Amino acid sequence: MRLSVMQPYFFPYFGYSQLIAASECFIVYDNIKYTKKGWINRNRILSNGKDLLFSIPLKKGSDSLQVAEREIANNFSSDKLLNQIKGSYSKAPYFAQTFHLVEQILSNKESNLFEFIHNSIVKTCEHLGIDTEIRVSSDVAINHGLKSQDKVIALCEAVGADTYINPIGGVDLYSRDEFSARGIELRFLKSQPFEYKQFNNKFVPWLSIVDVMMFNSLDTIHECIFINYELI
Repeated sequence: MRLSVMQPYFFPYFGYSQLIAASECFIVYDNIKYTKKGWINRNRILSNGKDLLFSIPLKKGSDSLQVAEREIANNFSSDKLLNQIKGSYSKAPYFAQTFHLVEQILSNKESNLFEFIHNSIVKTCEHLGIDTEIRVSSDVAINHGLKSQDKVIALCEAVGADTYINPIGGVDLYSRDEFSARGIELRFLKSQPFEYKQFNNKFVPWLSIVDVMMFNSLDTIHECIFINYELI
């Protein structure tokens, strides 16, 4: 079985969907430390030809809190974010079907950050035709005090994975020999360039999956998700 493991990201970049689709089981971390400067609760969309950062504001909390312990701020306005997305993409070719999905996700009244993002990942995968099994890390019976590579290997063994797939950016974080010694093949997913027309602007890469869905048909996206990468 092919497994991948990642932090939860809100409307993440295209490669995140490719990683899920390349796997038979995807485990999303809920019991890891929340990082302020990461991409867990923020991402980028296109606005007037440039990238624009959007985020889910959080209630104040200790820096030691895990993702599953963080709560969305009371002043988070889903309507404001929806209007921002509508203002940026209302004239995009696939606005209607994509905006309907975004509305469904942002209408979720869940205040827990992890649960909110987890739902967005599941709903987006359903929309894109990705049927990979999605599990939550704390539900897997391992020693959750393990760190980094040791924790990933433990997750692989717990779910019976014989292949672990990681984004290419983590190539220096893991040892093929260490995985191989435990009977696990280590592979890295490298996304191929996927450039598409964004109105008449110069292409801005690596934006949120929302941008990809606004400008591409589901058939095109589905094909690129399952083909437009290599495993090394």
